[in-house]
Amino acid sequence: MDAHTLRRSEDAHVQHLFADAPQVGAPLLCANFPRAYLDANREPYELDPAMFDGPLPAHANTRSPRVQAGLGTIARMVANGADIYRDRLSVTEAEQRIARCYRPYHAALGQLVEETCQSFGYCLVIDCHSMPSGLPVNGDTSRRRPLNDIVLGDCHGSSCARPLTALAHQILLENDLRVTRNTPYAGGFTTRHYGRPAQRVHALQIEISRHLYMNEATYQPRPAFDALRQIMHSLLTRLAALPADALLAAP
Repeated sequence: MDAHTLRRSEDAHVQHLFADAPQVGAPLLCANFPRAYLDANREPYELDPAMFDGPLPAHANTRSPRVQAGLGTIARMVANGADIYRDRLSVTEAEQRIARCYRPYHAALGQLVEETCQSFGYCLVIDCHSMPSGLPVNGDTSRRRPLNDIVLGDCHGSSCARPLTALAHQILLENDLRVTRNTPYAGGFTTRHYGRPAQRVHALQIEISRHLYMNEATYQPRPAFDALRQIMHSLLTRLAALPADALLAAP
């Protein structure tokens, strides 16, 4: 597969859309590896046994919906349904990718959550992603169902206090964006794993349609990129200004 096609699974430019996070006091953690190589928004061992030349560890989750769709921790295909690999990978290769990329990323994220809770008594994780402007219809990539501009995912209220999700929804609507909640993306591993509102840790996933800020064929930013970055800056600023009571409360 050529490098251009391989980028179809990339959350292109998302780190730049949220680059102003440190200005409002929020640490910004970015994965420095491509999602087609290893997806940090999965369990560590969501692996498809058909992709590997030997038996996987007993603790591997080989039957999750993500694995069945070809989009496990190590993806079998890119977003348009094309297979990434010609041959099977070694199990050692999978272990090395998990050790080199997955574990350091989540160690850093877990440490940030722990330090934030120790300092403030609560934490809000905003998990930032991009999505294509449409989803295939019945698996047919030539036909696509349009998506809204933004999808907020809080695992149907279990990963983030509903008033926080409602506020993010309201802020984005005020900026003339079309927003839905939990459909078709309710949240991945990051929101499910870190979001524990009863323990004062909230996790909210935000999926941004790529057509808003980039050419989906060339991956080049559109002129509207800076305006969208300013909207994300406003979103983070207003969430950061929430009174502590809003984040200390359980959902």
